[in-house]
Amino acid sequence: MIWIRNAHVIDPADQSEKTVDICLADGKIAAIGKGLEFRVSKEDVVIDASGYVVAPGLIDVHVHFRDPGLTYKEDIQTGARAAAKGGFTTVVCMANTRPPVDNTETLKYVLREGKKTGINVLSVAAVSKGMKGLELTDMEELKANGAAGFTDDGIPLLDTKLVKEAMERAAGLDVPLSFHEEDPSFIVNNGINHGRVSEQLGIYGSPAVAEDSLVARDLMIALHTKAAVDIQHISSAASVKMVKFAKELGADVYAEVTPHHFTLTEEAVLKHGTLAKMNPPLRTEADRQAIIRGLKDGSIDIIATDHAPHSAEEKARDFTQAPSGILGLETALALGVTNLVRAGHLTMMELMEKMSRNPAKLYRLPFDGIKEGSAADLVIFDPNEEWVVGEYASKSSNSPFTGESLFGKVKYTICNGKIVFQDEKD
Repeated sequence: MIWIRNAHVIDPADQSEKTVDICLADGKIAAIGKGLEFRVSKEDVVIDASGYVVAPGLIDVHVHFRDPGLTYKEDIQTGARAAAKGGFTTVVCMANTRPPVDNTETLKYVLREGKKTGINVLSVAAVSKGMKGLELTDMEELKANGAAGFTDDGIPLLDTKLVKEAMERAAGLDVPLSFHEEDPSFIVNNGINHGRVSEQLGIYGSPAVAEDSLVARDLMIALHTKAAVDIQHISSAASVKMVKFAKELGADVYAEVTPHHFTLTEEAVLKHGTLAKMNPPLRTEADRQAIIRGLKDGSIDIIATDHAPHSAEEKARDFTQAPSGILGLETALALGVTNLVRAGHLTMMELMEKMSRNPAKLYRLPFDGIKEGSAADLVIFDPNEEWVVGEYASKSSNSPFTGESLFGKVKYTICNGKIVFQDEKD
């Protein structure tokens, strides 16, 4: 058993905040309340959580574990260790592996390997065969074999008729569709915003219209098909407004934002080079502020990392040749605490909603919060501890946040009643 003393619980399931003791046994919360009588055996673990926040385990709906096919960047085991270090007990892997998750054999491999990790590893499947955007996968069969949803993340779907058909089938299956919204017809060089910084570097880049045009299309198709649609890694002010409008019209739409998009702007490219190259790109300060407003007013439901490991050799290439993407799992919570909560934009309860309850809602996952009988999936973190980013559990280290001081240190991650990460200081 695990006994947690003096737990300051923040539970977005019922919007409660309280200080209690908790007992975990057999993968569940066995007891919770003030002044629990501790009957500790020598095999039990006792955690003094004084000064810490105890919250439901974080859920990331957007990770790339590169397995199968690209395991020199990351694999399911190392990705899961990075997730646990970041406070995540559930992750949803994207389908753009090699081969892609467009068939049951590859899907079963990912899920099978995920069961070996200690955390809950889910996987989406591809919307289109081979992620070529031409023909739909067998969505019914893939769902029956464990696909949590569908996305061609990394590649936009340009065939509008195919998109509508995919939404209709997903609505019938009651699973979400997630969309990477970048129309390549507007883009000359991906990974950098078309604007002042790109002009300074002599690179045309990717203008916001590349995102905005596809977001507008897919929101309206979602409205008419009644599909649950997730706009991935939203980055532009106009797209945030459009999501809000679609919600007002009654569309079942979600929007996710990465910590790097609410923290950094295109200026980061001048400082960090390819470590600030991502799709969609970091945009202007006006876009960043619009994202923060969207988080505050509920237009943006979810904080997701888009954890995208790459090798140091790949990121060392010239800017236009280097791959896009950065690590995210080990810094996401701290970036939220530092740049949203401590900055006064969100309460800690609101941050936990966007990192656990809302992601669970999108993927139809059970979410009972912290109460007797619920799953013992917890993150315990010190919101006031300052720490320096480095020493990654991931195989890769491609992050612009390396060396940065952040607040909010994960002390323990507990999944299914077992400690899967413990800070070496505790």
